[in-house]
Amino acid sequence: MIIAAAAAPPPPVIPNYGGPPGGKHGCIAQNGTFCWEWVQGHWGDILQPRLLEHLEMTVIAVAIGFAIAFTAALLAQRKRWFETPFGGFSAFLYTIPSLALFQLLVPFTGLTMLTIEIGLVGYTLLILFRNILEGLRGVPADVLEAARGMGLTRRQVLFRVELPLAFPAISAGIRIAVVTTISLATVAAYITPLGLGQPIFNGLQTDFTTEFVATGALAVALAIGADGLLVVAQRALTPWVRARRTT
Repeated sequence: MIIAAAAAPPPPVIPNYGGPPGGKHGCIAQNGTFCWEWVQGHWGDILQPRLLEHLEMTVIAVAIGFAIAFTAALLAQRKRWFETPFGGFSAFLYTIPSLALFQLLVPFTGLTMLTIEIGLVGYTLLILFRNILEGLRGVPADVLEAARGMGLTRRQVLFRVELPLAFPAISAGIRIAVVTTISLATVAAYITPLGLGQPIFNGLQTDFTTEFVATGALAVALAIGADGLLVVAQRALTPWVRARRTT
């Protein structure tokens, strides 16, 4: 009686993905300076999500910083003694190196986005506080006297006279704060892997040039684009400034 040998199981099927786009001699495999194929392939899973995170961190930090600085500037305008302590405190925060400030916050707030936001807000205070206060103090005294003579209340004088005339100085402070926050938010990825700083650090650690070059260029483009939009908004909201320059 002949017993047939059991058939051997087929070997596992290993899918052939073909390696990185462009093959083993392509830009990615050769670690070129800038590989457009990598940008296209990782826009949806790396670049776009990190860009949105970076934008979110910037907007939150500048918005909170502006609210604090605006309130402090109004108080300092009416109570001059308040300018020195708040200005000194905001200047002290601004002089602390960013990595050191984030590290000091970690024991209290952990490796979280809250740590990043506290640090970023702290760096906006000095810029926004000085510009808002100088803008409010730059309103001519005779204009304020005329507004009060017309029977306007203090709130009406603030919103109808002082803020419109101080807006160029305030918007200049916002522009500086936004660009500064965008740059500092990349450093914050050293604490928590959020924003455009995460792929920049990852590219530096893995020595993959395209990742940190593409992400760095994206951060620069974000700063330039944000500044350009703020300039357009400033010109649209202050038509009297353009009219005064043309006369």
